[in-house]
Amino acid sequence: MSVGGAIIGNGVSIGQNVFVGNNVKIGDKCKIQNNVSVYDNVYLEEGVFCGPSMVFTNIRNPRSLINRKNEYKDTLVKKGATLGANCTVLCGLTIGEFAFVGAGALINKNVPAYALMVGVPAKQIGWMSEFGEKLDLPLSGSAKTICKNTGDVYCLELNLVSKLRSSSTS
Repeated sequence: MSVGGAIIGNGVSIGQNVFVGNNVKIGDKCKIQNNVSVYDNVYLEEGVFCGPSMVFTNIRNPRSLINRKNEYKDTLVKKGATLGANCTVLCGLTIGEFAFVGAGALINKNVPAYALMVGVPAKQIGWMSEFGEKLDLPLSGSAKTICKNTGDVYCLELNLVSKLRSSSTS
């Protein structure tokens, strides 16, 4: 569905007092809670959760008296990511698939897939499963673990996590 210039997918839930800019894409099954502004140049893939009052920006150095619409930076939030209540995502960044940003965090750098980020500025404190539970993995090195809720296998290599297989395919 297209509203204004925005493209909004199927099964999207939009709360009260939500603003959606014209140059925005919202994927299927996203949930945007109350008081969120999805400004121009923000792109949400399928299944992104935007917690209440979380904040996106689209320019690095705003001034009320200077028109900088031609300087908007793209922000991409990949499939299944969670952005907690009152967190802030600075523009020009990518939040990886199934990453989890805690409430109140300030994201000022790209976030890897499955990363658990908290604090101001945000720091990675762990890894999350697609189910939304913390994985028993170190922050770096090489390791494997199984999600206790789904049986999915996750692998840490070169400081990145990937899901090796789903319990439904094993």
